[in-house]
Amino acid sequence: MKTLPVGEFKTHFSEVIDDVRAGEEIIITYGKKKENVAVVIPYSAYEKRNKIKLGLLQDKEYEIKKDFEMTEEELLGI
Repeated sequence: MKTLPVGEFKTHFSEVIDDVRAGEEIIITYGKKKENVAVVIPYSAYEKRNKIKLGLLQDKEYEIKKDFEMTEEELLGI
């Protein structure tokens, strides 16, 4: 995993995108203290990290609705 200050990230943006497309994860730092502010990751890795496995529902895909309601059919996978 590479770490780049924001200025270097801006200067070498196209090269960074090529590295990310190749599967590399890049940490972006900012300021005198070089505080970590962001991580640029491949989209495929982002998709995998976005899925949550929940106990009984771990083998089922389910979309959590705004009102958090779930029908019995959705729970049982019918």
